[in-house]
Amino acid sequence: MEMNKGILLDSGTNELELVEFLIGENRFGINVIKVKEIIQPAEVTAVPHSHPNVAGIMELRGEVLPVIHTAKALNLPDKEPTRADKFIVTEFNNQKLIFHVHGVTQIHRVTWDHIEKPTSMYQGLEAHVTGVVQLNEKMVLMLDFEKIVVDIDPSSGLTIDRIKKLGKRERSEKKIAVAEDSPMLRKLLKETLKEAGFTEVEFFENGRDALEFLENMAAADGPMRDRIQLVITDIEMPQMDGHHLTKRIKENSRLQELPVIIFSSLITNDLMHKGVKVGAAAQVSKPEIDKLVALIDQFIL
Repeated sequence: MEMNKGILLDSGTNELELVEFLIGENRFGINVIKVKEIIQPAEVTAVPHSHPNVAGIMELRGEVLPVIHTAKALNLPDKEPTRADKFIVTEFNNQKLIFHVHGVTQIHRVTWDHIEKPTSMYQGLEAHVTGVVQLNEKMVLMLDFEKIVVDIDPSSGLTIDRIKKLGKRERSEKKIAVAEDSPMLRKLLKETLKEAGFTEVEFFENGRDALEFLENMAAADGPMRDRIQLVITDIEMPQMDGHHLTKRIKENSRLQELPVIIFSSLITNDLMHKGVKVGAAAQVSKPEIDKLVALIDQFIL
């Protein structure tokens, strides 16, 4: 089943389309924007000495793509394949990957404010879950697909090596607000931005918290640019996504001059227009932290 990209929503509405899928009895969700197509399982070629979470590789329309053993990546029990099994073909962080799942149920349209931050009650899954939403009286967990990939290939994440290539950096007193829901990426961003000289960085777990912080700052006396110089935001976040956050910033007369950089795994040629429409100053695909730092330099140094 090829995904119809025509169903993508307008920019800044704080909505998403969610593909619900199964691993055993557990229900998970993936943003439809990340899904290229859903296909029947095909023959997979094992690769010697590959990571245990990689089932192997397969050819799809002339491309050789890795197939991820999703149950194993989540430390969940596997089961014998059935006719319900599916391969979800994804694209994010400028790479294509296939995730083997035990079934795909349906597509839901939801708003990010209905997606709650996960708690530690998810018995070891909390590191791989970025949000929880109740659908049809069942709980659906939003998976952190970027973390699954970084667990397999750490070099695919943000690395300080990318910053070191920029040469010696001076410490900057400029203040930056960052909205990013993944604990792993918040930690990596803090380390890499510090290496780049930016130590005055305030982190938020979602767009709603970031907006509340910015609106409180805007209510104070004096020029806004003296208190905060730049906003960096992910797109996918519980409560409020990055497109809606950017839209709200640009609608606020006290905040609208703040440059907003969208730093997300969802930056593709097909989706750039969504960030442009809500007023983002720039958009960078994860994990290109060196490009992000170059843009920060451009806007605030």
